[in-house]
Amino acid sequence: MTLISRILGFVRDMVIARYFGASAGADAFFVAFKIPNFFRRLFAEGAFSQAFVPVLADVREQGGLASVKQLVDAILTRLGGILLLLTAFGVFGSTLWMWVFAPGFVDDPEKFQLAADMLSITFPYLLLISLVAFSSAILNTYNQFAVPAFTPVLLNLVLISFAIWVSPLLDIPVMALAWGVLVAGVIQLLFHVPFLKRLGLLPRPSFKPNDGVDEVKRLMLPALFGVSVAQINLLVDTVLASFLVTGSVSWLYYSDRLMEFPLGVFGVALATVVLPGLSKKAALKDWQGFEADIDFALRLVLVIGVPATFGLLLLAEPLIISLFFYGAFTEMDVHMSGMSLMAYSFGLLGFILVKILAPAFYARKDMKTPVKIAVAALVTNVVMNLALIGPFAHVGLAAATTLSAFMNAGLLYWFLVKNQVFKPLPGWQQLFLQVGVANGVLIAFILGLRPEISQWLAFGAWVRISWLLGLVLGAILLYALVLWLLGIHPKTVLKPVTPRKK
Repeated sequence: MTLISRILGFVRDMVIARYFGASAGADAFFVAFKIPNFFRRLFAEGAFSQAFVPVLADVREQGGLASVKQLVDAILTRLGGILLLLTAFGVFGSTLWMWVFAPGFVDDPEKFQLAADMLSITFPYLLLISLVAFSSAILNTYNQFAVPAFTPVLLNLVLISFAIWVSPLLDIPVMALAWGVLVAGVIQLLFHVPFLKRLGLLPRPSFKPNDGVDEVKRLMLPALFGVSVAQINLLVDTVLASFLVTGSVSWLYYSDRLMEFPLGVFGVALATVVLPGLSKKAALKDWQGFEADIDFALRLVLVIGVPATFGLLLLAEPLIISLFFYGAFTEMDVHMSGMSLMAYSFGLLGFILVKILAPAFYARKDMKTPVKIAVAALVTNVVMNLALIGPFAHVGLAAATTLSAFMNAGLLYWFLVKNQVFKPLPGWQQLFLQVGVANGVLIAFILGLRPEISQWLAFGAWVRISWLLGLVLGAILLYALVLWLLGIHPKTVLKPVTPRKK
């Protein structure tokens, strides 16, 4: 389901690139969409989910359905009230928000006002999609992963429809994208209602005191910052990019979207499944199983994340050309987006590792350690941004985010080992060697068959897509074959390692 969603996300971005390119209007929309998305990931999918799922798992194990329903009702009332206030402030204070998040737009009054107008339309999406994230956390806890994973498909379908059929009807065509975001939020929320009802957990407002609410608040406050450092880093990139030449925000957006594809299909999906499992094992004090789950997830990161990183790096511009080089998207946009994608690609492993390692702390209700690490990573990102933006412009911003992600992941791992929460199980040295050889073959395959960039630009759409699919599918099959010949079979990778006896 996540794969379907991400593929449709590509189609959505292809349509946006074709109709609006990397223009001032596109820059304005991406900022207006990124601000509510930032708060959604900060409050709902970020800190709230990480604090709520462990508490919900505890209540489910110890109190049953009635206790879960009481907690869900109480949480909805508190969360909904906060989101209503924040949404109202966002809608009526859109100009102020734009001053904060895109100060560089002030020099272009027309672009600034357009972005502020679109933000007043897109900001209610925060309320709607946060309630969707709340519902998703409940469904995930009950091992119903398909519905939350499919939900973003609805956003992509609505935005594609509005870009193609609604934009020609408006005086300012790009405004159709803002209205599409709002409509999509309503549809996504309604989509979840029957599934919650089937579980008997469709929430209703309740002002009764609940101990679980207090625990969620206690866990959420530090997690607000800790879990969302990657989003804060990306937002800092947007703020600084608003001071650069027109197109910089869009170049970062398109390259970030391509980096988010493997991150979303693999990293986010795996993290979504890992957190409820770790939370349950922590509630049951099953520390052997807890350690085995982390080790299993890290092995998958190595086997899948490393070739994805090389694929993005070696096929950066071909990917941009094949997906976006149509209509209003220019050759310069290809080159600029390709350079920032190369910088982002190095950070893919770091981003995935953070999504795997952070839940190991949250499942044990340890919020302080990730917060300290996040502060260090954020400071690093800001310092590196300021150091690299001068000589490398938007590419420097992407590189700074990559460095910050690896620092975050490295410190998370170090503290897990230091605190004796995790120790690698046997077999890692052999796995490193096997994966290293397989990736060497993959790199040689891509470099040997990849056409020159000038040829990619000259190809027609179907030829580009055919070459891209051929290289990607060929590399995947060759990589899998080499791993199989070296002794890595599905049973050895897709099956968790037996934990050591303690």
